Amino acid sequence: MVQYTTEPSICYRLPLMGDVRPRIAVVDDDLSVRRALERLLRASGFDAEVFASGQEFFYSLEAKAPDCLILDLHMPAMNGLEVQRRLRQTGVRVPVVVITGHDEPQTRTQCLDAGAAAYLCKPLDDEALIAAIQGAMAAAV
Repeated sequence: MVQYTTEPSICYRLPLMGDVRPRIAVVDDDLSVRRALERLLRASGFDAEVFASGQEFFYSLEAKAPDCLILDLHMPAMNGLEVQRRLRQTGVRVPVVVITGHDEPQTRTQCLDAGAAAYLCKPLDDEALIAAIQGAMAAAV
C-alpha cells in the first residue's frame, strides 16, 4: 500500500501484512515531541517506542536494539552526544538521527563526527525526518 502526502511526488511505502515494521526509538525529554513523533512514525508505517531520557533508552536495549534512533540533542542528565558516545563504547550499532531546537555549527559537526546519520533542526519537517530515517537505515545495511 502506498500513502501519498500532499505532494504527489513524495510517497511512503507502508509495510504489507506480514512485513516486519522497522522499529524506531525516540529519545526526547519533551513529552509533546515524543507524542507527535510517535504518531508520525506509526502513521508512516513504523513501530515506535518513546523514551524520556538516554538512561531509559539504554534500559530498553537489553531486550532488542531499534532499527533507528531519533535522538534529541539537549536533554538533562545525559545529552544526545553522550548517548551517541555510550552507544559506541558499548558496541551497539544503531543508526542515529539527531534532532535539536538549538542548532550550532560546532555541535552539528560533533554529532556527525560521532556517527549520526543525520542532523535535523526543530521544528521538524515530517518528510525530511522520514527521509532521514530511511536513509540512515539504508546506509546501515
